[in-house]
Amino acid sequence: MEEVVERSNLKLAYQRVVENKGAPGVDDVSVPEFKDWLKMHWPSVKRALLEGRYLPRPVRRVDIPKPSGGIRTLGVPTLVDRLIQQALHQALRPLFEPTFSDSSLGFRPGRGAHQAVRKAQGYIREGKRWVVDIDLEKFFDRVNHDVLMARVARQVSDARVLKLIRRFLEAGMMSDGLVKQRTEGTPQGGPLSPLLSNILLNDLDQELERRQLAFCRYADDCNIYVSSRVAGDRVMDGVRTFLEDALKLRVNTEKSAVARPWERKFLGFSVTVHRESRLRIAPASVQRLRQKVRDLMRTGRGRSLARTIEDLNPLLRGWINYFRPTETKGVLEELDSWMRRRLRCLLWRGWKRRATKARKLRALGLDAERARRSASNGQGPWWNAGASHMNHALPTKYFTTKGLVSLMGTHQRLQSLS
Repeated sequence: MEEVVERSNLKLAYQRVVENKGAPGVDDVSVPEFKDWLKMHWPSVKRALLEGRYLPRPVRRVDIPKPSGGIRTLGVPTLVDRLIQQALHQALRPLFEPTFSDSSLGFRPGRGAHQAVRKAQGYIREGKRWVVDIDLEKFFDRVNHDVLMARVARQVSDARVLKLIRRFLEAGMMSDGLVKQRTEGTPQGGPLSPLLSNILLNDLDQELERRQLAFCRYADDCNIYVSSRVAGDRVMDGVRTFLEDALKLRVNTEKSAVARPWERKFLGFSVTVHRESRLRIAPASVQRLRQKVRDLMRTGRGRSLARTIEDLNPLLRGWINYFRPTETKGVLEELDSWMRRRLRCLLWRGWKRRATKARKLRALGLDAERARRSASNGQGPWWNAGASHMNHALPTKYFTTKGLVSLMGTHQRLQSLS
């Protein structure tokens, strides 16, 4: 505990908590107010930590929709509890990091989703063309506290630290002013939860290594690569038994499967069926982007094209930066074309009257007769957005000069830099 509250460790933890910003917890202390709060209260908090008396506040419940449907429940701790959790994380990570598997790639320094999907691709290219895709049922909600604490205690002997971690696990969750106590689970939203998830699932990694299986795990997403369907079924049964018996976790049978890798997705990616499988963006990931663009365009009706593009660009940059390892380009070209058509549709709707449409088309370079016929063709906005007169009036170059991010162009630049 002395290492946790040591000045340099706390200074780094404070810096990270403030940089992450985030919403206040149940005490309503915000990031701008936090420094003054600490000046007044930190001496008593530190004393309680060193004496093993500190009691975390309940976390504030926040429900957010999952991309694949359903609800993900986050628990937002108070800022002081986030500070303590971050300080704990920094003190504990050096103890546990050497024990983790090279195939564990989530929430670890120098590792990430891109390394995970490339490692998976390597297994497939080696001939392991069946995947055991394991989805843990409500993992963060179902973590058994006793099982987890037994694994933390393998490396941590300070009773104050162990007691504090358990108190964080058991801290209630507040919703609509009522606090519900927790007997299982580690709520997403605190800095300590990712490390705790790796500590618990390290036993799974060691079991898979003991069986000499090829696998990639990113948090609670685990894919195991084998050479046949028979081997896959056998591995699925064995891993399910291990998870249920040793870690008290359940496999979601509806979302888990033994299948061909190109029929499944892993961290938003999939692969092509070729022997030298190439990384591609999973169709579900493409559909989620399309839906986000539709939602943004819907709220953007009535706004200028420049404002709509300004709102759209951060979404596109973030998306293509995540998917930059993709090796199939056709989908990027299709998305670029589809987004330009959405913008043309938005403009066509905004022009409303036939006379306005004809005037705008003339201003964009169409001759008067073609502009008149196009403006009065009786077709709907989406049809017109894909028609030759709108493509002629508003070509790709027009949107480039307006600053619209091109997914294909950005991907090519990222590839040339890597």
